[in-house]
Amino acid sequence: MKRILLVVSAGLLLVVIGCALYASRMIHRGFGTRTAPGSVEASLAMTMRDMAIPSRYKAMRNFVAVTPDVVHEGMAHWADHCATCHANNGSGDTMYGKTMYPRPPDMRQKDTQEMSDGELYYTIKNGVRLSGMPAFGDPADDDVDSWKLVVFIRHLPQLTDAEETEMQHLNPKSPDEIREEKEEEDFLKGDARSATPATTMHHH
Repeated sequence: MKRILLVVSAGLLLVVIGCALYASRMIHRGFGTRTAPGSVEASLAMTMRDMAIPSRYKAMRNFVAVTPDVVHEGMAHWADHCATCHANNGSGDTMYGKTMYPRPPDMRQKDTQEMSDGELYYTIKNGVRLSGMPAFGDPADDDVDSWKLVVFIRHLPQLTDAEETEMQHLNPKSPDEIREEKEEEDFLKGDARSATPATTMHHH
């Protein structure tokens, strides 16, 4: 019994020392979001995310059939609502994604792809605390759009270049981008007008 208590005490002491050293390093380094999370923080964040999902969602299956139309609808929804942080291809390599803390996961990798349909759906609907992931949709609705997003997330590892290019046209545009597009469109219309042959004059 004494040996067990000694081993447990030693283990707890090592944990306390490790936490103290880690906290000391964090205080020295600071808590800005520009620095990528360390392995301990990343592991803790994943554990907290998994613990936050109710058990009944873990075995839940997507009732939405996987068809080309559903994939395309999920893709359009992703491009409009999710790509700002997660990128069109799910990598998280965006201006916002690279400075969030913790970083958005690469949705193509196994940590996300091995989540159940219900876990993905719950995360979309309810967000993730202590992260930049917000909750989407009415919590009372079992909305089809979120289930279509789950279908598209499963499709991300097979995303084609053509699909990614199409998504670029579906991404939200800033006021500056909208203005630039309008100026370019007006310029092209002006060129078209100037290229129109003048009306032939009739002489009496």
